[in-house]
Amino acid sequence: MKVMIIMGSQTDENVMQESVKWLNWFGIENNMIVASAHRNPDKVRELMVTAKDNGYGVIIAAAGMAAALPGVCSAYTSLPVLGVPLDGGLPGGIDALYSIVQMPAGLPVGTLAVGKAGARNAAALAARIIALADPKIAAKVEEFKANEYRI
Repeated sequence: MKVMIIMGSQTDENVMQESVKWLNWFGIENNMIVASAHRNPDKVRELMVTAKDNGYGVIIAAAGMAAALPGVCSAYTSLPVLGVPLDGGLPGGIDALYSIVQMPAGLPVGTLAVGKAGARNAAALAARIIALADPKIAAKVEEFKANEYRI
């Protein structure tokens, strides 16, 4: 089972490399894709409606400012969507945090911390989700916990 990391802009890659690093440690295949909810809505829709058929089990969606991307992803897939708010608008990324955490009922997005800590935790949470059905990943999650979350 793979994890898709989708972000609204190439400039978000620096932060989202933290998800890649941690997913790689867990041995979880992942792909990073740039697609904006505002600039490429058709691309986002296509990625989400085909994600499950393409072997994805979890979506990590990162966005700043209006941070519509995680919610749009949730609207088009039944897979778990983990939202990582990014700094870029109001100080500390508070605008993105509020945007992601305030989803309407029925469109859940698991919201993590702003920035790199959120990117890391999104990967760790994705690993825990995948571990429910994958004993190999479950063992890596236990190893991770035993090492006090150090990679």
